[in-house]
Formats: sequence, C-alpha cells, structure tokens
Amino acid sequence: MVAKSDLLDQLRAVGALKDGHFLLSSGRHSDRYIEKFDLLRNPGATESVCRLIADQYRDAVIDVVVGPTTGGVILAFEVGRQLGVMAAFAERIGEGAPGREFRRGTTFAAGQRVLVVDDILTTGSSVRETLAALEPHLVEVVAVAVLVDRSSGGLEFDGALQALASMDILTWTAETCPYCARGEAVVKPGTTVPRAR
Repeated sequence: MVAKSDLLDQLRAVGALKDGHFLLSSGRHSDRYIEKFDLLRNPGATESVCRLIADQYRDAVIDVVVGPTTGGVILAFEVGRQLGVMAAFAERIGEGAPGREFRRGTTFAAGQRVLVVDDILTTGSSVRETLAALEPHLVEVVAVAVLVDRSSGGLEFDGALQALASMDILTWTAETCPYCARGEAVVKPGTTVPRAR
C-alpha cells in the first residue's frame, strides 16, 4: 500500500511524474508533468492509490462515488469498489459544449451522499462541471478527493477538498522559458515527438 507521503514517489516509480520540457494545454511550458494514464494503465498501482482515498471515507457513509471523464471514471470505479458502493461518471455534454451530464441511465436518489474524485486538479473545471451536473439530483456532496492538487491551494468546492499530494509546478511562456532559451526541444504530453518552439 502507498502511504500519502510516498504518493509522488509512487507516481515517479510508474513513470507518471516526468521531468523534461513540456508544452501544457494552456500553452505554457513546464519542467514537470504528471501523465495520469501512466498510473491508470497500472491496475496494481491504481488500486493502491485509490485505497488511500477509500480509507479516508470508510466511516463517512458514502452512497455513490462520482468522477468526471476520462481519468475520473477509473478512479470512481475503483474507489467505489473498495467502499462497496456504486460509481457514476459525469461525461462531457458534447463537442465544444461546456459542462457535463450523467447519461446511460444513471440516476441518483435525493439525499444520497456522494464522494467526487478526480486525478489532477489544476484549474478545477472538471470538478466544477461534475458538481454542477450533480446539483439537479439533490444529493449531498460529502467531499472532493483528488490525487494531486496542482492549483496552489486556491480552489474551493462544495464539500471539503482532500488531496493525496500537492505539487507546485513552475510554468513559463515560450518567451520566458529557460529550456527554450537553451534550445531544448519541447514535448507536448500525449505525443512522443518533440515539437519545435
């Protein structure tokens, strides 16, 4: 089992915490990146990490664990399995449309106690959209639990926010990036080919 203090070591061990020169989806550059799918492709490591979340809420009387697509699906399923409760998934509404919704026959009973889980918290948009999708169902959000909080602690949600680890990752514009200044190739996560500046 992974201890909280060892989560970042565990992410590094499975290759999810990477050092290098990365182009983030925001357009900014960074020297560290967490590739959640390097963790989520490893069932044993995912089970261990999800146990850290489940253990925090065993006495909280959770009825449903909810996660946003994509990584939150796996986390919600595994945390729900470990707690012995159902899991549900908030999917994007559609191409280019903001927000999330519950589909595929997912329903909630009024008053159900929900734990929202997600992988990497940066801007909080996936969690906010998931919470908004839950609002019409009149459930009680007990907490939001994430693997890694990269938001620098500036986000608040309904229910307490619990992060297994917090991580400040420096970012730069291409013009101020020290790696670009040295001429080092930048990698866009999700690809394997370095991109030109």
